[in-house]
Amino acid sequence: MIPRYTLPALEAVWSEDQRYALWTRIEVAVCRALARRGEIPRDAFAAIESRAKVDPARVAEIEARVHHDVNAFLDALAEQIGPASRYVHLGLTSSDVLDTCLALQLAAAIDLVLAECDRALASLERRALEFKHTPCVGRTHGIFAEPTTFGLKLLRGFDELARGRERLVRARAQAAVGKLSGAVGTFAHLDPAIEEEVLGALGLGAAPISTQVVSRDRHAEVLCALAQAAGAVEAIAVEMRHLARSEVAEVQEFFGSEQKGSSAMPHKRNPWRFETLTGLARVVRGYAVSGLENTVLWHERDISNSSVERIVFPDATAAVHFMLHRLADLIDSLEVRPQRMRENLDSSRGLVYSQSVLLALARHGVSRQDAYRLVQRHALAAWDEGAHLYDRLAGDAELGRLLDPDELVECFDLERQLRNVDAIFARTFAAHGRAGR
Repeated sequence: MIPRYTLPALEAVWSEDQRYALWTRIEVAVCRALARRGEIPRDAFAAIESRAKVDPARVAEIEARVHHDVNAFLDALAEQIGPASRYVHLGLTSSDVLDTCLALQLAAAIDLVLAECDRALASLERRALEFKHTPCVGRTHGIFAEPTTFGLKLLRGFDELARGRERLVRARAQAAVGKLSGAVGTFAHLDPAIEEEVLGALGLGAAPISTQVVSRDRHAEVLCALAQAAGAVEAIAVEMRHLARSEVAEVQEFFGSEQKGSSAMPHKRNPWRFETLTGLARVVRGYAVSGLENTVLWHERDISNSSVERIVFPDATAAVHFMLHRLADLIDSLEVRPQRMRENLDSSRGLVYSQSVLLALARHGVSRQDAYRLVQRHALAAWDEGAHLYDRLAGDAELGRLLDPDELVECFDLERQLRNVDAIFARTFAAHGRAGR
């Protein structure tokens, strides 16, 4: 991922230095297990353990000649270790090191993503509670529907992102699996007990069966979970972008004192940070498709997945990590305008209560079809003519014979319409193990 969308902690996980450090750690761990069994002389292992390190520049220099990254690494490692290097990489194939390293990197990257996810969830929870009872108009198809609250909008985002977090936790468990089973996964040159010991020491599980590689459905699950988490972030971003439009103006993205919104129009305050989240979500979804394409390889393996993975895993984890970090900051600093929300709600001139009238008539024995036609006639005329729905209904003699004035007033009671908001909050937070206080 380009530096603009990469935070330092995540960048370090996928750095060249970290990759070679992990390769070295894996090779030394295997040698340690072999030495414990007497298959490597103690003095040889001591030399391996004390001298095992490589210079990335030297690895690159060798790779330019041999055109194989793991062999270049092993040659550079042998230069440092000396004669004892003949015991390094015994019984292993390149993918044993590569896939086990990838498992460690993915676990570390997902842990960082989860930490930012927790920050974003905490921000959404706090502000949802802050605006739990702040009324605003709900929209379906972009058109006024019924009253809701701004807190419920944020709560829905919290709920979806919390499920995204659960998927990431499950995907981490699937990805934190290595293999040390050799060229085609048969343990022809290394005992399975070595794999279990080494991977356990590294904090990884062992694939029950592997070919030359760990099955790529595990990695596809990671990318799909990242894409769904990115989608949850984007859903919140799109909602805020719509609410920030000039004609809506219910929220405003943070705007710094020296910030400029346009090179041409000095008045502009654009929701550009939220727009960035939408763009990055598109990128991550594309990477999920790449991960799914990688699940099918030839026979015991081919290398068609390798070039893809060198791009998609650093990029996708960095993008989602950045997105969650930005979302937390945006929600924390979001300017919310309750008065404007109420103005927009009231501008519906009572249309948002049409269903309440429909149901009241049905309870008095009017067929749903007749009640619908009656209310719809007044609702459409009220909108077209600039009248309030209540006034039109109150002046309808037919409706007056069916509903008494108090019942009609009750149909337009905002508090009654939103009386179950607390219950929705309680149920949602309980579903995710949150107290919601």
